Amino acid sequence: MECELPRVNSNRDEIKKYFEECKTIAVVGCSPDNTKASNHVAEYLRDHGYKMIPIYPKHDEILGQKVYRSLAEIDEPVDMVVIFRKPKALDAIADAVIARGDVKVYWTQLQLINNNAAEKVKEAGIAVVQNHCAMVEHREIFG
Repeated sequence: MECELPRVNSNRDEIKKYFEECKTIAVVGCSPDNTKASNHVAEYLRDHGYKMIPIYPKHDEILGQKVYRSLAEIDEPVDMVVIFRKPKALDAIADAVIARGDVKVYWTQLQLINNNAAEKVKEAGIAVVQNHCAMVEHREIFG
């Protein structure tokens, strides 16, 4: 198994700015299972004032929010995309993020690194955070 380290990433000050400027966060791979990390992180973001939009292939509602099947289906602006999918899925997600034209931050959770996808997103002018937990970062920055 190859262990890829992030070549593209953001620092703590940049991450703080992203959270301060962000209003709407799409969570790709948001599980309806409340024992899963994606569910906990999505709930945390929602409970801390962000509009959270779950993306999942099944279910109509997660955490009281309408579920979308893809980023393309969302019919309102999205500031940040937080991703809970395997690294091999990140290339297609990066393409979907770029295609939207409104996403400002592409964020992959802990142990999710795909430098090719991250570089593609960065070249499109979108900020990149890789291998960081959105909930942990938010807690450490804002308490």
